Amino acid sequence: MKFVDEVSIHVQAGDGGNGMMSFRREKFIEKGGPNGGDGGDGGSVWLEANVNLNTLVDYRYTRRFQAQRGENGGSTDCTGAKGEDLVLQVPVGTTVIDAGTQEVIGDLTQPGQRLRVAQGGWHGLGNTRFKSSTNRAPRQTTKGKPGEARDLKLELKVLADVGLLGLPNAGKSTFIRAVSAAKPKVADYPFTTLVPNLGVVSVGRLKSFVVADIPGLIEGASEGAGLGIRFLKHLARTRLLLHLVDMAPLDESDPADAAETILNELNKFSPALMERDRWLVLNKADQILNEEERDARVKAVVERLNWEGPVFVISALERNGTEALCQAIMRYLDERAERIAEDPAFAEAAQELDQQIEDEARARLQALDDARALRRAGIKSVDDESLDDDFDDDDEDDGEGPEIIYVR
Repeated sequence: MKFVDEVSIHVQAGDGGNGMMSFRREKFIEKGGPNGGDGGDGGSVWLEANVNLNTLVDYRYTRRFQAQRGENGGSTDCTGAKGEDLVLQVPVGTTVIDAGTQEVIGDLTQPGQRLRVAQGGWHGLGNTRFKSSTNRAPRQTTKGKPGEARDLKLELKVLADVGLLGLPNAGKSTFIRAVSAAKPKVADYPFTTLVPNLGVVSVGRLKSFVVADIPGLIEGASEGAGLGIRFLKHLARTRLLLHLVDMAPLDESDPADAAETILNELNKFSPALMERDRWLVLNKADQILNEEERDARVKAVVERLNWEGPVFVISALERNGTEALCQAIMRYLDERAERIAEDPAFAEAAQELDQQIEDEARARLQALDDARALRRAGIKSVDDESLDDDFDDDDEDDGEGPEIIYVR
């Protein structure tokens, strides 16, 4: 199934039913009086978080949704039937934005959580409502109110405790295969994953966390190059970032250069994201046969980055060091949860950082979208040369697409 994390849709709530103008007409009963009923309320449009969904692909091609209209009122004081509400299922982690005002309407982060995005129209009144001692045969009714219409933008951010950062072929997919039951594509030749992969890591009895493999970044990703920037926003909801570095790259490049490239792109995309707790994970250490050389490379990377946080040296393929890393992650998440529960100031600061990251990510992506719109209109912008045509335009039909792309 194709992974889609951004869509634009139009929702239309149902109109309210009109009130009825009617008078009672029965044999042997003169001047029976008004008996026109009210109309029914229009149906509203709701979004509901469904834990069984992990993509917005259902809204890729069908983008207009309308709830049922309320029925008109009937005679003999019969009220029209209410229009049925329309409930649209979306993945957990979906943010709902008003396309016109860019206002965040709501965030569906819990399974079963509902959000009304379009209010149904109110019912019209029948002429029975207007009878009085001085107006015994009213011929006045009201029409139902029109239902609310909205253009919405849905953004999916995967819900994961841990996010993986790294250049293509740093071993992120291999790491997920090693520590969880997820089976993302891996091979003995260079390629990059095109969609995020989630894996549940079990650590002891009734203890687990979710790790997300964010598709590999490349230099210039913060300016739109490649696919990585599309998925950087998913890191906004993570609690911890693991920065994977390939210690034995096939092109014999300097691992420290690769690490700096990721940090630079991360800082350009969202300075607040750089404040998220990050651990350095040096992968593929088993491919360096000389122990002295391995220690020298590890020291060089740590010194070059001025890294002060935790550093782990692992081999995801051989699963060396992965268990100790997972145990450390679980302890960190438990301690963080306890501190949030006990320290309101820390909890508030964490929430503010999350919101700042989301705001910066949304602003950055919007700026890139605006620049592309100018380019399509034939107007060159300052960053025009840095934009990549491979960035997927949500309005284009690009089919299912391959699962991998090759890196030359």
